[in-house]
Amino acid sequence: MEKDYKTMLDRAYTQLPEPTSFVDRFTIPKAIIQTAGRKTVITNFKEIADELRRDPDHLLKFLTGELATLANIDGSRAFFQGKFSSDTVKTLLEIYTNKYVICPVCHRPDTQLVREKRLWFLQCDACGARSSIGAN
Repeated sequence: MEKDYKTMLDRAYTQLPEPTSFVDRFTIPKAIIQTAGRKTVITNFKEIADELRRDPDHLLKFLTGELATLANIDGSRAFFQGKFSSDTVKTLLEIYTNKYVICPVCHRPDTQLVREKRLWFLQCDACGARSSIGAN
């Protein structure tokens, strides 16, 4: 029973599932910024850290280093000394996410930070990749 190519191709197309539109489930959280005098307050700091699945202290250490200022966490808020625009904080959150959250191999956010001796690794739960991220 010999079938021609066109018949087999048509049969293969009918067995394919319907195409679905790809929706990225991960978005970088938007920071709610307030300025009070010479201080900048991120009111949803804990929620941002929870959504990124990272320790708030790790995120705070990164932001204070990049902003070159002092900061502390009070409940779900973070207080930074100095005035910083929401665009600056947004850009820094994107940098943090790309470096410490998104897997460089499969580009998914399903990662965790793993420390071995003095080295930090970004280990992906989705693809199993393990990437060195250097010193924090």
